[in-house]
Amino acid sequence: MVKLTDVAAKAGCSVTTVSRVINNYGYISQKTRKKVHEAMKELNYQPNSVARSLQGKKTKLIGLIFPDVSNPFFGELVSKIEDQLFKHGYKTILCNAGNDKEKERTYLQMLMANQVDGIIAGAHNLGIEEYQRTGLPIVSFDRKLSDNIPIVSADNFKGGSLATQELYNHGARHIYFVGNPTLDGHPTQKRLLGYKETIKELKLTEHIHPVIFNETLALKEMAIRDLLENHKVDGIVASDDLTALLILNISHDLGIHIPKDLKIIGFDGSKIVRDFEPRLSTIVQPIPSIAQLLVKLLEKRIDNPTEELDNYTYYLPVELLKRESSGN
Repeated sequence: MVKLTDVAAKAGCSVTTVSRVINNYGYISQKTRKKVHEAMKELNYQPNSVARSLQGKKTKLIGLIFPDVSNPFFGELVSKIEDQLFKHGYKTILCNAGNDKEKERTYLQMLMANQVDGIIAGAHNLGIEEYQRTGLPIVSFDRKLSDNIPIVSADNFKGGSLATQELYNHGARHIYFVGNPTLDGHPTQKRLLGYKETIKELKLTEHIHPVIFNETLALKEMAIRDLLENHKVDGIVASDDLTALLILNISHDLGIHIPKDLKIIGFDGSKIVRDFEPRLSTIVQPIPSIAQLLVKLLEKRIDNPTEELDNYTYYLPVELLKRESSGN
């Protein structure tokens, strides 16, 4: 079966350009259009008949690209986004991109070929240039894709600061940040920045213990055991709730009393974690509000794709849920 990539190779252009020619979307020179149509004819490539009938019309399909919906936070967020889109008359195509840049790039090409009306992107892979060349309305969650793509994020800096201050208020003085140690411009890294700034204001020594998001469970457990067995620590700001739950479980195995000996605060606050681990204090992201704003901005981009927005970065407030693990 002839694929879109075959046509692109034959015409000597990108998959994005072929998709734009087929969809009649965006500016394409007549010379390029002719090369694409000649390649399609020579390869006997026929776009989906339904898709061809929809050229210039809305498909009412939206692509969602996220890391892994088995993660409770992303699962809940995607569910809320899908609910919002359905209320507005859209169906969704869900793509689990994981931590694989090529997988995400392939899914992006697939969504373009299926003529989705827009994309909400929330995966963690960086450096995918196609996002800037798709010609599709795109809104991003927690990741900067380009200067002209709106990004919606919780106030990660405030969350990191709140968690650190709360641990200090309950007597912790050797407070560690456990998570990704790199400040790379990713919005979630502002959790670390909030921790660092608050530690500085409190005149404490900062301690950052690396536990990377996409590492295996065994590697994460090894890193956490090293921290708890070999370092003086009485407070932990975890980069996410799943890391915080691992710390709780390993602390129990090691006979460390929570919160007397060690106080912990997570980050995300998905409903399933709050329901099934009632001891965990956490920074709660406003998932329903995030979903509503993502869909609202995407619809605005779909209706007016060339309109300049008043704002391209949106931060929504977080809340500290105080429970047993932080000393409450």
